[in-house]
Amino acid sequence: MTTEFDLGRLLAERGAERYELHTKYLNHQLPRMLHTIGFDKVYERAEGAYFWDADGNDYLDMLAGFGVMGLGRHHPVVRKALHDVLDAGLADLTRFDCQPLPGLLAEKLLAHSPHLDRVFFGNSGTEAVETALKFARRATGKPRILYCDHAFHGLTTGSLSVNGEDGFRDGFAPLLPDTAVPLGDLDALARELKKGDVAALIVEPIQGKGVLEPPPGYLRAAQELLHRHKALLIADEVQTGLGRTGDFYAYQHEDGVEPDLVCVAKALSGGYVPVGATLGKDWIFKKVFSSIDRVLVHSASFGSNAQAMAAGLAVLSVMENEQITANARATGELLKNRLAALVDKYELLADVRGRGLMVGIEFGRPKSLGLRSRWTMLQAARKGLFAQMVVVPLLQRHRILTQVSGDHLEVIKLIPPLTVGEREVDRFVDAFTDIMDDAHGGGGLMWDFGKTLVKQAVANR
Repeated sequence: MTTEFDLGRLLAERGAERYELHTKYLNHQLPRMLHTIGFDKVYERAEGAYFWDADGNDYLDMLAGFGVMGLGRHHPVVRKALHDVLDAGLADLTRFDCQPLPGLLAEKLLAHSPHLDRVFFGNSGTEAVETALKFARRATGKPRILYCDHAFHGLTTGSLSVNGEDGFRDGFAPLLPDTAVPLGDLDALARELKKGDVAALIVEPIQGKGVLEPPPGYLRAAQELLHRHKALLIADEVQTGLGRTGDFYAYQHEDGVEPDLVCVAKALSGGYVPVGATLGKDWIFKKVFSSIDRVLVHSASFGSNAQAMAAGLAVLSVMENEQITANARATGELLKNRLAALVDKYELLADVRGRGLMVGIEFGRPKSLGLRSRWTMLQAARKGLFAQMVVVPLLQRHRILTQVSGDHLEVIKLIPPLTVGEREVDRFVDAFTDIMDDAHGGGGLMWDFGKTLVKQAVANR
């Protein structure tokens, strides 16, 4: 006799064990970290830009699952598309036919990037990057990829080789023979290109780590240099793409930039089914898939599956019909301007930067003696602790979820769902102002919490 699987009953019976299950069977450091900083919440449900706990308290999401939830959680159009594709009972993933949904999604994506011709679908951002690295090497016949300091392109071995953060790379050598150049440094790029073995430069038009932009004109000048040396420009738009920065792609902020390969993922999923895409020029794809014998020289077992394709098509439909990119531009400008107006008020606040709904808030060394001594104490223990001191009370006191933008950085990154509006801006700015008032008050709960973080940082050395 077969017992029917009941997901609701399973969650009701075992859901309270969530942290214990992770500690025992998954990454045991994750619950430890969450317990340490007080992020060990129990969220019961979510919709749009909000979570709710068991007591009915709402939490504003300014993180969007690291950018995955571009449309917020459980958008009804994406939900319906997934119900429809499951109900259709398609003959999916036969591997030896051509289903319509991948072609339709590729057509929609390429309409936003008319200088590109073809798409390869994988399952994640790091797979999209891996695909671009392989295609660039095959197309140019050259082995080396250049990347920028502080870049983040993924954590699988190939994408890790172009990751600019030592903390991610340590312990996983040997990696591929790739080379870092400073973001925005054209002279350094030219020196490497003169060696004649560079296949491509991969770059985030806005770096997620620190929310850093290259100088104006850099991407176009880099593209010209690369093409002069028969090398390619790869734009990693995994986090910045699909409207995040106020244009469909972040590279579109600079006139004349037409990358040879573009990587997208995250928001294309609608927050449901993992999907990654690598868009490229026709000649590059024809170099890779050069004959019938090489038809499967690059593939992904779950690539182009019907659920992912349906989710992607629904996401692009919502973006067009609800003017998501325009909202990201307008709301992002409002958020950035409201926060930038606080820089002169708070000496601990050094800079506010970014584009659209990708905003970085940077903290810096204060001038007054009392604040400077506390700042120095934190920096001596571990750089980045002050930013964490802001992130934690934002959640604990104001029920707003944010993140520090990278290890050892005094920068908070805001990447909320692209559907947020003035209401969410008001809530965040009011909460942030309260936290900064506390930090500048000469004492308060923030600095007490800072001492706890210092002890924890010392203990982890």
